[in-house]
Amino acid sequence: MARTVFCRKYQQELEALPFPPLPGAKGQEIQQNVSKRAWEEWQAQQTRLINEKHLNMLDPESRAYLMEQMERFFDNQETDHAEGYVPPSQ
Repeated sequence: MARTVFCRKYQQELEALPFPPLPGAKGQEIQQNVSKRAWEEWQAQQTRLINEKHLNMLDPESRAYLMEQMERFFDNQETDHAEGYVPPSQ
């Protein structure tokens, strides 16, 4: 059975990430407090932001911006969205 965590985004026990998604203490914190589902959703949001806003991941300001957006996403706060993005209809 998969390991679970109490997800800070969804406020319920969900499947955990199998390993820290980032190096260091931040990765450990995410692994212990963010579900696999929430992380995968963040990855999709992050990709849209990088592409639509033409972020350069070598730029420290772009990385800081994404970290701020990630924290807001996991805390269910308002985040920036890619302009013109229309989610696929279900």
